[in-house]
Amino acid sequence: MAGATHLYAVAIGSNRPHGRHGRPREVVKAAIAELERQFDLFDASQIVLNAAHGSAGRDFANAVALVESDLEPPAMLRRLKAIERSFGRRRGRRWAARVLDLDLILWSGGAFRSRRLTVPHPRIAERSFVLGPLAAIAPAWRVHGALTVRHLAHRLTASSIKASLSASGKGSPR
Repeated sequence: MAGATHLYAVAIGSNRPHGRHGRPREVVKAAIAELERQFDLFDASQIVLNAAHGSAGRDFANAVALVESDLEPPAMLRRLKAIERSFGRRRGRRWAARVLDLDLILWSGGAFRSRRLTVPHPRIAERSFVLGPLAAIAPAWRVHGALTVRHLAHRLTASSIKASLSASGKGSPR
């Protein structure tokens, strides 16, 4: 596949301000601009604000960008990690506060697996902060077999509603 152009879905997140770019929302905007500078930006979602998970402590600004590149997934991951470092990202605890987080979510080549990378992202079906923005710009992208981004987003929303109803005692009659 050398020389072939691939489409990548890149999840973008920030929950720590940056000295030059400002608050997390502006960090995400700057990251989208950097992706556009380094690759062919196909589309980008709106930026959404989401509650922090785990030990992150601060709320996140999130978006998804679709970029075209002739890089294969391992090389693409290296480029994304280089962009994170250029924004001041340092390796640390999982789900900790971070200036910038870029995750390779999907690529047009289908499934990819290596020691350092799995595409589709293994937790895509659990992440509303990825599925919501991705469904807004690429709802028909197939993730697993016939399952599309739209299907996964709907399933996640439905399971969240069921969990809320169950927790509130307003679930189905006994």
